[in-house]
Amino acid sequence: MQTDNNIYDLIIIGAGPIGIACGLEAKKKELSYLIIEKGCLVNSLYNYPANMTFFSTSDKLELENIPFISNNPKPRKAEALEYYRRIAVSNELNINLFEKVNSVNTGEDGRHSIITSKAAYKTKNVIVATGFYDIPNYLNIPGEDLFKVAHYYDDPHYYAKQKVVVVGASNSAVDAALEIYRKGGDVTMIVRSPEIGERVKYWVRPDIINRIEEGSIKSLFNARLKEIREDEVIINTAEGDQRLANDFVLLLTGYRPNFEFLKNIGINLSDDPLLIPQYNPETMESNVIGIYLAGVICGGMETHKWFIENSRIHAGIIIGDIKKTNS
Repeated sequence: MQTDNNIYDLIIIGAGPIGIACGLEAKKKELSYLIIEKGCLVNSLYNYPANMTFFSTSDKLELENIPFISNNPKPRKAEALEYYRRIAVSNELNINLFEKVNSVNTGEDGRHSIITSKAAYKTKNVIVATGFYDIPNYLNIPGEDLFKVAHYYDDPHYYAKQKVVVVGASNSAVDAALEIYRKGGDVTMIVRSPEIGERVKYWVRPDIINRIEEGSIKSLFNARLKEIREDEVIINTAEGDQRLANDFVLLLTGYRPNFEFLKNIGINLSDDPLLIPQYNPETMESNVIGIYLAGVICGGMETHKWFIENSRIHAGIIIGDIKKTNS
């Protein structure tokens, strides 16, 4: 509930694991708070591939020392959804779901006005914990808007007995290529670099390399997708352009935070391709007084810098600073 003339101590934008961690910490410190999420609970996680396995072990994904019991050495998506849902429900966290934050404005008094798709709120402090999974890195090539093209991957069954091009060599691309191949898809990977990325999960990387070497999954390295057509794709390689008959294209080339949203609320971004938002690492407060950043969004385009396991601490840092400032 709101206090102080209907003003929250804190509004948290994003109900992912880090947003939930901030809510738990705010509740523990007896701050009035609200978590606002534009989709479902842990929305980004919900939209991960159906069979996704985390890189981290379950203990590294725990919040507030609440045990995360998994049936596997590395927990799967379904287990994580169950874990974070139980935390949010059992702790009766104050969360508004399916409510999009449209704007955050800071007044001369330092208070923040938040306008959403459903309501308007006043708050002393804001935490932006929106992650990075909402906006794909588009290639901006002809045909990218065709029905056969997807920037997200869910389940391999859809692609059985189809000619599928997978663009990228990160964890998401490798997982998709292996799963689709094992469900009977004819998979070709297009990779800009000369090899599969070093960041690919260590227990998966040998599998994809072996499948490529034996020819089960075809690959074109040092290559770029040039054009997508209804029944084929054009690929630029060192030997020149190649045409490849094709049914579906998965552009798994990564994702980015909503930088426009950050800029619109006054947060400065670094003047380089990394677009790292400005914040004080000792408090996680941005250049806008009373607006804090938490989780992967702190890394800008370096989306591999922050994970659940190493950004859980942001909750305690931020709430500690808010308590000190408000006392």
